[in-house]
Amino acid sequence: MTRKSTQTPAKTTAPLRSRSDRQSITFERVARLAPHHGLADNLVRTFGLDPVDYNGIRDATGEHIAATAKAFGTALNEKALQIHLQRITGAFVSSAFGAAQFYGTKKSAAMELTSKLLNDDRDEDRDGPAGFESKAERARLFAAEMALQSFALMAAAEGAIAAYADITGENWKPYEAPVAPAASVARKSAAVEIAAFEMEA
Repeated sequence: MTRKSTQTPAKTTAPLRSRSDRQSITFERVARLAPHHGLADNLVRTFGLDPVDYNGIRDATGEHIAATAKAFGTALNEKALQIHLQRITGAFVSSAFGAAQFYGTKKSAAMELTSKLLNDDRDEDRDGPAGFESKAERARLFAAEMALQSFALMAAAEGAIAAYADITGENWKPYEAPVAPAASVARKSAAVEIAAFEMEA
């Protein structure tokens, strides 16, 4: 008796997301988005804001983490302490990254409002919409404030990373969950064949 060949529609499965699909949050990414020292100083002068003590925040954060690690004593072994510090440092870096992204959106909004205000096509003899100038001005000030917040949190992240390296002797890297090994072709084939026996009448 010849076996009937039956064709079953192939199941389409969504591809599994690999670690490479999602960029890890690193300090380098934070530094690309957050304002640098020169820009922070310029914003302080332009908007009359309080300066950020970058070095002070960085050092204080590092000292705090080092003191906390020392306070654990023998409660944590070396590996447990390293895992804890890896998570703590990751939280500092993630916070700085979120602040840097937020600053970027507010900077773009302020630039957009201001570009409308300075549009060459606008009749210069006509007053702008009521309150538009003040709205654009507030947006610029808020963006400047968010820039300095981002700058301060970047300092804290840098301090945490430095403390991690001092305590563990290793450079901090973002945590990446291990990828589950893919099932072999033979195992997949066996699973399909076993499933064939379970078809209901």
